[in-house]
Amino acid sequence: MAITKIHPIKSTLNLAIDYIVNGEKTDEQILVSTHKCHQETAHTQFLRTRNDAGTKGTVLARHLIQSFLPGETSPEIAHQIGLKLCKKILKNEYEFVLSTHIDKGHIHNHIIFNNVNMVTGKCYQSNKRSYHQIRYQSDKLCKENKLSVIDEFYESYKRKYKTKGKSWYENEQSKKGTSWKSRLQFDIDRLIKQSKDWEEFLKKMAELSYEIKHGKHIAFKPKDKQRFTRSKTIGEDYTEERLKERIAEISSIKTPAVKKRIGNVIDMNSNVKVKESKGYEYWATKHNLNTMAESVIFLREQGIKSVNQLDEYIQKEADERQNLQDKIKVIDKEMQELSATMERVHAVTKYRKYYKEYKADPSDKSFFEEYKPQITLYENALSELKKYYSKFPNSKDILDRLDKLQEKKNTLMQEYSSSKSTMDELYKIRKNYGIYMGKEMER
Repeated sequence: MAITKIHPIKSTLNLAIDYIVNGEKTDEQILVSTHKCHQETAHTQFLRTRNDAGTKGTVLARHLIQSFLPGETSPEIAHQIGLKLCKKILKNEYEFVLSTHIDKGHIHNHIIFNNVNMVTGKCYQSNKRSYHQIRYQSDKLCKENKLSVIDEFYESYKRKYKTKGKSWYENEQSKKGTSWKSRLQFDIDRLIKQSKDWEEFLKKMAELSYEIKHGKHIAFKPKDKQRFTRSKTIGEDYTEERLKERIAEISSIKTPAVKKRIGNVIDMNSNVKVKESKGYEYWATKHNLNTMAESVIFLREQGIKSVNQLDEYIQKEADERQNLQDKIKVIDKEMQELSATMERVHAVTKYRKYYKEYKADPSDKSFFEEYKPQITLYENALSELKKYYSKFPNSKDILDRLDKLQEKKNTLMQEYSSSKSTMDELYKIRKNYGIYMGKEMER
């Protein structure tokens, strides 16, 4: 299983090269190879090529690390894989120094290559696309040499759903909205409910200081960010087409909305200040009249004409909130089960090699004792998977399902949260009626 990482070198290029060719790490430099340069003078050759091309960028070179599982390959094979990788991604157009380190528990390659192409004079473009090319070629070479490859879907799962023991969403919630993607989703959901059409939605997003870019996919950029984010990356419910559909759906349904917070009615019979001050009594009387007028207006907007109807409406809203909570709990349970399945799939994939080695020669007690934890994890994980699956699960399918459930949960959480303010107002109005009227009043 080869894991690849790449980062830029902007200074001390000579020290970086000296480190990777260290004889203690490379079997006295036997495991060192170069292309169009010598290891001792590589840094000066890099700079000469750079000067000849007239390059003025800050990046001097790129440092690529290719790591292998412990015991999976030999230093010689690892070095040959590194050379083939260089040929695939650099195409003999970049000077490079390759070394294979054997001083750690796992064998790994270090590749430092010039940031400037010797043929074109252009700089190497390090981005997601080029990194995926490196990953693809590295995985392909590992497969050719019968080595395991990293599960990109499991890695994606870890980034999203394994954050210090919390799910991705729980972690985002605990940061109280510091995630700009979560904030974007929240703002989109909120403004959709407030907009009668697409133009009004865009206007409201702009008023929140979002810069909007139209193209094949609509994208938004908060004022404190440098890059635009396509809304479709949040989920299937956030494509431009789906956003327009959601606005149309919302505008066709009259939903309860609180335009102004309702105040509390003052109990004229028990309030001490009312009894002690005529001026306060006058103010409180006027305040109660205004508050009840606002309450009546709010209720009429919801089509509520009596206290009985108000009680029924409150119960209905409470039932809907409980229903949302129940749906969220069901999703949470399914996501926990899927996460457990993903971990088991990963354990089986990761430790299958150890188990096969053990089964090939069960009499090798020393091997079993050394790798007993890995073998046990494999057996336990496989046993659990067989209980629930007739076919070995696919990590891609698990991740896709988790993403869909997370998107659904986010929507439900937003609905649950947005209904709280309305419920608070309804409870307050009901209390006001009890204090002010003391009995049912028809309106």
